[in-house]
Amino acid sequence: MDFPSGIRTRSLLAGLLAAGLLTACGGDSDNDYTETPSEPQRQQDSRTFAVNEATLPFDETGVTGHANASRWWGVRPSGAGYRIEVPETWNGMLVMYAHGYRGEGEELTVGNPSIRQHLLDEGYAWAASSYSTNYYDVRTGVEDTNELALAFNDIAEDNGRPLPAPTKIYIMGGSMGGHVTAAAIEEETYRTANNKVQYNGAVPMCGVVGDTFEFQYLAQVTMAAQHFAHMVNPDAPPLTAIPATNFDVNAINDVVWDTPPSISSLGVLSEEGEKMQALVRNLSGGQRPIADIGFRTYYWGVVMGTGGRGGDVNGILAGNLTGNAGVTYQFDNFPPLTSEEQAFNDTILRVEGNPAANGLRSDGLRWIPVINGEFNIPVVSLQGLGDLYVPFRHGQIYRERAEANGNGGWLVQRAIRSPGHCDYTLEEQETAFDDMINWEQNSIVPDGDDFLDPATVANDDFGCQFSSDRAGLPSCTPP
Repeated sequence: MDFPSGIRTRSLLAGLLAAGLLTACGGDSDNDYTETPSEPQRQQDSRTFAVNEATLPFDETGVTGHANASRWWGVRPSGAGYRIEVPETWNGMLVMYAHGYRGEGEELTVGNPSIRQHLLDEGYAWAASSYSTNYYDVRTGVEDTNELALAFNDIAEDNGRPLPAPTKIYIMGGSMGGHVTAAAIEEETYRTANNKVQYNGAVPMCGVVGDTFEFQYLAQVTMAAQHFAHMVNPDAPPLTAIPATNFDVNAINDVVWDTPPSISSLGVLSEEGEKMQALVRNLSGGQRPIADIGFRTYYWGVVMGTGGRGGDVNGILAGNLTGNAGVTYQFDNFPPLTSEEQAFNDTILRVEGNPAANGLRSDGLRWIPVINGEFNIPVVSLQGLGDLYVPFRHGQIYRERAEANGNGGWLVQRAIRSPGHCDYTLEEQETAFDDMINWEQNSIVPDGDDFLDPATVANDDFGCQFSSDRAGLPSCTPP
């Protein structure tokens, strides 16, 4: 039975933490486990969120040929809203759809899968949660998505259509939802989640599959931009802290751009800005097609607008995670460092990150669930070559970790020649889903791209095999 909606708070957990009744665990990326007597309350624990129930109902709008599908919606006991759609002729399988970042507002919203028509045409039921929180709360995204999957049959029965338990459960999602997707199938998640679901296959798209690397990257890029602007123009504010308390996007733009990018047009780089473009290209995955076009999109402003997002990821953590110690900044693709590059690296503010800020916990998943590459089900993952916000480097990290844990054979990756974030065609998404299904159900391993060989990644044709044509982008060389 679903509870009525309303303002939900995280006060119980916050109170337990404050009282010392729950202990938090610090650790590093190797999952070392260290008990600490208490954990400071994080901002996320005191925030409130609610579903506007008027936004939950949906119908056949947006799809054709499925007027008789069952459509259910409501609010779960956690406070998360949901939608479920089951075609009239159901194939017995369920797809969980994980949505992306929804900002910092109080209202929780549910969205339909981008490939909704395709799922219904193929006979799949799907379910999507709003999650019970906003902000970058992947922990809640995993738990609420899993909880909805576990409640699927009860919801169907309550709505007068008793169904057998799904024979297979798959998961897919984009951006933050790609993080939810990849985290949901990890061994650490199976060990530590409060709601446990064994998935049969996954399709993370444009996902934060390098987990906390995303926040290291945002911090390192924005720190570098401010330091670069000050070195070129001493009147621009110097970098004095992370997150930068005196961050000045206008001063940075004055140095990097002759014409800053906008939603409707690519930016025009200054001569000095070419160096910043190369620096970001190196941090985001190295020399590759479409990368420089992605740098010139309005996502530059999105990245700069984060100001590094703060070391506590806007209150998702209780301590500061991010830093740039040990990062080598380069203005070209060729070692060794030039004298200019050496001077930049010698003078930029260095900050040590604290991995323990996202350590293991005794009350469930980490605050930012990790993706260690420990999974044993088919995964077909998409990563954009020009994505400046969730860069291609995530896919390289995902491959490195899967290979290090002996699970590389379960991961097929595809580079998509898109300049923005998650701007994938329906064909690219549907093909990835279908190939994952064919692999899981018929043991036919699909083709993918090699993300780790620098020469392959730098080739002008990299990503052509799995990308649809896009107007205005370099075309692939005819065979």
